[in-house]
Amino acid sequence: MGIRGAAGPVPGPNSSPQLSWSDVPAGTKSFALLAIDVDAPSPENANRSDFKIVDGAPRGDFFHWILVDIPAVQRELAEGLDSQGLTPKGKPPGKTSYGVRGINSYKEWFGDDPQMGGDYGGYDGPWPPFNDERPHRYHFVLYALDLETLPLPEGIRGKDVQGSIIGHVLAEARLTVTHSLAPDGRVRS
Repeated sequence: MGIRGAAGPVPGPNSSPQLSWSDVPAGTKSFALLAIDVDAPSPENANRSDFKIVDGAPRGDFFHWILVDIPAVQRELAEGLDSQGLTPKGKPPGKTSYGVRGINSYKEWFGDDPQMGGDYGGYDGPWPPFNDERPHRYHFVLYALDLETLPLPEGIRGKDVQGSIIGHVLAEARLTVTHSLAPDGRVRS
């Protein structure tokens, strides 16, 4: 299975990227998509002009897009389909015509902020901290599954999806892009 994308992670309109896939294995009943920043630092030091997040700082996963139960006949997600701009307090999670949105990691980063806190469903784009010297790697991972519907409750999170697909993945495709906002961000080899 292969995956292609037309848009890279750049700050700006917060438009979900166009993704398409092919060579789907026989028996595929649905797809699941996760977009994960594997280089996310903890939020307390992010975007501080008085602090530099060094390359070796502890990192974790930040889920930018959680979409499951994508119909088996689907072979593309059009640009802007799951996000067209920043939505303060987030977009609602749940069922759409192209799959079921989970809650991405912006929920934790905005926390109880009165202007921005809320459930961020579906896609919200990359915005690595400007004071992070490490370029961030964003993995768009598409899973072909042998289930039409994942047995998950409402308000699913990225780790929920990762756990529920075990034993049901027929194929996986990955598209990785790298991005940094730091003017002195280093390129890792």
